Amino acid sequence: MPSKTNDPKRKTWLETPAQTDFPIQNIPFGVFLTRDDIITIGTRIGDFAIDLGALHQLGYFEGIPLTDDIFLQDTLNDFIADGRKTWRAVRNRISEIFEESNADLRDNSDHRDTVIFALDEVEMQLPVQIGDYTDFYSSKEHATNVGSMFRDPENALMPNWLHMPVAYHGRSSSIIPSGIPVHRPQGQKLPNGATEPIFGPSRQLDFELEMAFITTDANELGQPIPADQAEEYIFGLVLFNDWSARDIQRWEYAPLGPFLGKNFASSVSPWIVTLDALEPFRTASPKPEKELLPYLEYTGKKTFDINLEVSIKPENKTETVVSKSNFKHLYWNMSQQLAHHTINGCPVNSGDMMGSGTISGPTPKSYGSMLELSWKGSKPVKLKEGGDRKFIEDKDTVIVRGHCEKTGAARIGFGEVSTKILPVFKPKKK
Repeated sequence: MPSKTNDPKRKTWLETPAQTDFPIQNIPFGVFLTRDDIITIGTRIGDFAIDLGALHQLGYFEGIPLTDDIFLQDTLNDFIADGRKTWRAVRNRISEIFEESNADLRDNSDHRDTVIFALDEVEMQLPVQIGDYTDFYSSKEHATNVGSMFRDPENALMPNWLHMPVAYHGRSSSIIPSGIPVHRPQGQKLPNGATEPIFGPSRQLDFELEMAFITTDANELGQPIPADQAEEYIFGLVLFNDWSARDIQRWEYAPLGPFLGKNFASSVSPWIVTLDALEPFRTASPKPEKELLPYLEYTGKKTFDINLEVSIKPENKTETVVSKSNFKHLYWNMSQQLAHHTINGCPVNSGDMMGSGTISGPTPKSYGSMLELSWKGSKPVKLKEGGDRKFIEDKDTVIVRGHCEKTGAARIGFGEVSTKILPVFKPKKK
């Protein structure tokens, strides 16, 4: 069943802002707590959250083979596991229900009151139970910048980088939704010129501008996923801020890679935007600079033109946009990432999350981390209301936003992921 939701002329009977990230053409999926303290799976149109559990109980999904409790759960995992045919059928039906000429729900005030919530009446939750989390390192610009800082600029990329999507297997326990604050991490650091480490708070706390894709049940143990089939197993995308403590990471990373410098927190936007919603913005990936091994070859356009930006907002001050980048800059696309992840037979499950790695563009203003924007602290970034930043300070809020926009298509956005940094955690006195 093809998706019918992308028609830019389609309008909804709900009142929506002209430049909303969530027009009727988007129909993302998330999980929220309602004003009645009920957790439900929902979608969003404009500034309204829509309770899909209630909509299902009232009979609006009649004819679609769904279990009675599919939307009455606290995660999207089971719904995602139903596969693309189900996702499309549900999105098509939601699009029909809220289309401006459809009176079924529009003219039923009791049903509307049960199904539709203002955003300030709901509390967004983590949309999936994340079983496994993998973080890629797929921006050539970012990898080159970091390699130039810490190694020979003439050999900034490691020998393997142009041959495969490099990644590490991370943790899922500290992935949190937008709005949850993060305490400054502490750990071992090696000061400049020292031979022995010290212990203390990170002084080089950094954001990483990323996106992440969510998978469905994809393969059995031992079964690779071909690159040209990978999108069949990708449910959608979220904004992703993969926090980093650069000073902790620099001391610990050899020989096994990131650990405490990364695993203290990662922040995600609460609404998962499906690949079907992003279809009008499909575009080509950068051309490979080395001949690809066959399992990483693909046909067609496998990435999307998604505008991204990062702002820093000091407490009680105006935010400053410090970076503007784009998802399409990634050298290795999602299909290649998933193909590489599974070429050794690694199974992928519903709700697994794959981070893109920092998304840096070709110009200094498009770099995706403070490490690059301030060039390791040597070029502080100026803020609107005075002051500057080399890295992120306590009580700063970092906001990541993303959207797609072009002539002839409806704007499709992700909203934002916003996270405030708190001082190092201190236990309450008994």
